[in-house]
Amino acid sequence: MLQAIHDIFNHPGARKVFLKLRYALFLAVLVLLARYADASRLLMAFLVSLFGEAIQLWSFAALVKNEQLTARGPYVLVRNPMYLGRFFLILGVVLLFGNDYITLAYVVFYYLYMVNRVGREEKRLAELLGQPYRDYCARVNRFLPAFGRLFDPAVRFFNWSVLYRNNGHWNLLAMLLFYGALYFYVAYFR
Repeated sequence: MLQAIHDIFNHPGARKVFLKLRYALFLAVLVLLARYADASRLLMAFLVSLFGEAIQLWSFAALVKNEQLTARGPYVLVRNPMYLGRFFLILGVVLLFGNDYITLAYVVFYYLYMVNRVGREEKRLAELLGQPYRDYCARVNRFLPAFGRLFDPAVRFFNWSVLYRNNGHWNLLAMLLFYGALYFYVAYFR
């Protein structure tokens, strides 16, 4: 059963369909949020999303995609900080529904998405970057940060030009606009 689920997440056709539907799904979630968001959870949800956004911005400011092995910034602590940040970013939005079943479904779905997406990505990176990447994978955890490495000087890496090149500033702006619009709607139209 679990293998069948992984096969769906890795099926090229299913991934193409999801890519085409992602904006429609996002709009559907927005409509549902406009109707069912628990206004009392807005601050908590924003803070959870902001935590995820901070991880993503730190990742954007360290990552040089497909050109070199990135082993600085959050990539010293965990191999996939971008997905970890995205998990919390979306979790904040999901918490607005105030429903434990929806939250649990999101956590399970995101875990399956992340395991499969990262598996494909790590295979590609191993082919692209070779032995240095495989050595990096042997040293750094895939999903759980190694907080014992917090004092490694490479953790403090943050480069604004890399962040802009990776469009991290647009990611932050989109999150702030989303929460601003939701707050405005909940405060004045509901």
